[in-house]
Amino acid sequence: MVIMQPFEKLGVSKELADMLKREGIASPTPVQNKAIPPLMNGEDLIAQAQTGTGKTFAFVLPILQKVDSTSNEVQAVIITPTRELALQITNEVNKLKNKDTHVLAVYGGQDVAKQANKLNGKAHIVIATPGRLLDHLRRETISLDHVRHLVLDEADQMLEAGFLPDVQDILAQTTKERQTMLFSATISQQVQTLAKKILKNPKRIEIKEEKVTVSNIKQLLYETTDRAKQETLLQIMEKHRPFLAVIFCRTKRRAKKLNDALVAKGYETEELHGDLSQAKREKVMQRFRDAKIQYLVATDVAARGLDVEGITHVFNYDIPQDPESYIHRIGRTGRAGGKGLAITFAAPKDKQALQQIEKHIKQKLERRTVANLSPGKREGDSPERRKRSEK
Repeated sequence: MVIMQPFEKLGVSKELADMLKREGIASPTPVQNKAIPPLMNGEDLIAQAQTGTGKTFAFVLPILQKVDSTSNEVQAVIITPTRELALQITNEVNKLKNKDTHVLAVYGGQDVAKQANKLNGKAHIVIATPGRLLDHLRRETISLDHVRHLVLDEADQMLEAGFLPDVQDILAQTTKERQTMLFSATISQQVQTLAKKILKNPKRIEIKEEKVTVSNIKQLLYETTDRAKQETLLQIMEKHRPFLAVIFCRTKRRAKKLNDALVAKGYETEELHGDLSQAKREKVMQRFRDAKIQYLVATDVAARGLDVEGITHVFNYDIPQDPESYIHRIGRTGRAGGKGLAITFAAPKDKQALQQIEKHIKQKLERRTVANLSPGKREGDSPERRKRSEK
């Protein structure tokens, strides 16, 4: 059992620790407990930790403590695979930074010239997606010559999305004396190969989830076929009437096709995937947070870091291809002590993926058929949700 130290005992300044307390964070999580001391000592780090473990503050706190606000140089770069994650990390940094430390999010979908103007000012910490950061490097609107701290967050997702060449080009423009931190939910062979190339005698930590899936999420499985999947989903949606639900699809094309079908049926739904402009994605997310739409049809990459209160249902319209993605998906519901329902559809070809998921979570998903959908009280429903859905 790991004994949690107060933040100050890990080397965090009293000023930052007080800010954390004001945010309601009194003690470090396991990943923070293990990662902060070596990072404060300037060591490189490779950390295996899932989303939701507190890993963002694990690398943000040492960076904030070491940044020199009197300098005009970019001193820290945090690279992340999606615009949503870049914005989320930026928000976390802004909660804790002092007024003299300047932070800039750099991602696609924004005007490059406007970003360039901001970079001409003082930007001590840059939080960026690989493609847009490389764009600025090629335009010479940013210099990484003085970067002392570099973070690769969600490295597995970054490599799966094909960003390896961009990441390598970015790293080539930084000094070899930099401190490098790599965080990843899974340590694949590709991640290991990259780590060997870019890290110097790194400290290695692994945070194992105490519970692979949270107990307040009910998990159901409907065995169906690709042809019958859409009709099965419609029947379940009609029975359950979710307050807010995320429907995960395997590809952007499938997400768009399903969303179009749901809109045609009169459902309040929007799609969320990488083909949408940043302005459109932010508008969709705001509508979802405000419960102006009830359904979000999303791909995995677009929904990475998705944290919205009140999501009652998650539908795996297409089964995820690995257990980590399954855990990440269903973790969008049942948050903050609430109850949630995760419903997965499996076609005959999904047998192997299903077996891997069940082996990983150490339980069999409860099998259901459409015939089980008898009229009556909706599962996971409440009077408050019914009132909202009937408005």
